[in-house]
Amino acid sequence: MTATAALSAADLASAVRSRSLRAVDVTACALERIRRADHELCAFAEVWEEEALRRAREIDLRVEAGERPPLAGVPIGVKGRHGLRGAAPLLAAGCVPVGATSVPGPGTPWQTWGLGAHGRTVNPWRADRTPGGSSAGSAAAVAAGLVPMATGSDGAGSIRIPAAWCGVIGLKATNPGHGGSGVDRVRTGGGLTAPGILVRHACDAAAYWHAVCGDVGGSDGGGDERRDLVPPSDLPVVPLPVPALWSPDLGYADPDPGIVRIARAAVGRLADAGVVRLGRPLAPPRLHDPAPAWLALRTPGADPRDADRIRAANDRLLDEIFAGTDLLLTPTTPHPPHGHEGPGERYSTALTWAFNLSGHPALSLPAGLGPDGCPVGLQFVARHGGEALLLEVARAAQAYAS
Repeated sequence: MTATAALSAADLASAVRSRSLRAVDVTACALERIRRADHELCAFAEVWEEEALRRAREIDLRVEAGERPPLAGVPIGVKGRHGLRGAAPLLAAGCVPVGATSVPGPGTPWQTWGLGAHGRTVNPWRADRTPGGSSAGSAAAVAAGLVPMATGSDGAGSIRIPAAWCGVIGLKATNPGHGGSGVDRVRTGGGLTAPGILVRHACDAAAYWHAVCGDVGGSDGGGDERRDLVPPSDLPVVPLPVPALWSPDLGYADPDPGIVRIARAAVGRLADAGVVRLGRPLAPPRLHDPAPAWLALRTPGADPRDADRIRAANDRLLDEIFAGTDLLLTPTTPHPPHGHEGPGERYSTALTWAFNLSGHPALSLPAGLGPDGCPVGLQFVARHGGEALLLEVARAAQAYAS
């Protein structure tokens, strides 16, 4: 059973459905990993041991009765103490929530850290570095192998930044009100915030998307209200290689040259493998810096007119970009993970929050390791409702890397 830590959520669920593993044993192993590691990692704010084992026993009974939940018995972390509110589709698909992952605590204006039950959340790659945030505990728990998947929410990069800095895959879905992709049916925290998932295996991000789109055959609930949504398996997928455009800075950011070099090298490997095909634009993409617009939209009483102008201008520019290509590629973060004292004057969100403002779906994929030994992420951005494309590219990229 100790080998379950390395399995994907898809493989765990398959084993539980075939009854070669019991959900209660898989859950018990995850809880034991948390007990052993979390005093140092501090990825969880709460652990729900008794409730998790009860839910796992229920999954085993459902399987014995002939049901085949697609994520049967998969232990998951849920972001924050109120994370279960948005996890209903995953529970319907058979997931077993084992605890609330850490989010930033009080006392600082920056969100790239987490506060667990035993202290400040650390990056699994370097304990003196932050895991990023605000989905800090979710990224750390997945990266350390405590759980195969954990939920997140992303208002400025809060899934993609910790995914990049912890070396896992992080998907931010299309923001509510954009593109009709089905995310509107998922409860989120507002117009700039979108739901998503952190995983080690690309197939698990696809399984998450099936679940939230209502493609949960074999479950006992949660699907009726989402019957109008199209599951990823029925969406058109662009054949590989996928047309893509690279931008190191989106025309306004100031990323570290080392970060750009690692992310660009990852793009080159994907191009060599036939996963993406890089285009040659007449001029590089030049968006307007979204910082003033994003901050105005989050500041009570601020005049929204300037924010609306920036948002509208960037929307037009992104429409032009996606009229000629299917993917926009950038580094996920402009800088490596900072220490626990904070980021200083640097915005880790510089390359991510543009797509909270525009609503486009985006995914961070591991690109390599920096000289500090910490992971670097490569960000993929697609058209509104383009999650299926992001998931296919992530699958192909991971298959090539292995």
